[in-house]
Amino acid sequence: MKRRRERAEEMRVLRLWDWDEVTKALPYFHSVIGSLREHWLELRNAECRLERRPDVVASSRRQEMIDETSRQDERRRAEEKFEDALGELNALDVYLLDPIGGFVLIPFRNKDELAWYVFDHFAKDGVIGWRYHQDPIDQCRPLDDAMIGPATPS
Repeated sequence: MKRRRERAEEMRVLRLWDWDEVTKALPYFHSVIGSLREHWLELRNAECRLERRPDVVASSRRQEMIDETSRQDERRRAEEKFEDALGELNALDVYLLDPIGGFVLIPFRNKDELAWYVFDHFAKDGVIGWRYHQDPIDQCRPLDDAMIGPATPS
C-alpha cells in the first residue's frame, strides 16, 4: 500500500503548450537557453581546470591548495547558475535536450498523443519541428498547419 502512495506523490501533471503560447514565449526561451548554454560552458571549463593539476613543488603547496579551493568554488558557482536556469525552464515543463546545441523540447498534444515541439536556440524561427513522445529522440518532423494552427482543446 505504501508503494502506491509513494508513486502517486511522484506523479505530476505535465503542462501542455499550444502554438500561440509557444510563439509568445520564444524570446524568453532564447534568453533562458542562451544563459543555460553559457552556464554549461562555464561549468565544463571549471571542471577542466579542476582536472588539470600542475606538478606541485613543496614550496608552492600552500598556493596550490588555495588555487584548488578557488577552482572548486568556481565550479560550484557555475553549477548553481546552471541548475537555477535549468530549474526555471523545467518549471515551465520545457526540457533541455542539448545544452551546447541549444535544443529544448516543449510538450503539446497532437491527436490525443503527447508530442514535443523541438526548439533550436540557433534557428531563425526557434521551433524547427516536432516529434511524438515515442519517436526516436533524434527525429524531428516538419511543422505543418496542423501543428501551428488553432490550439487543440485539452
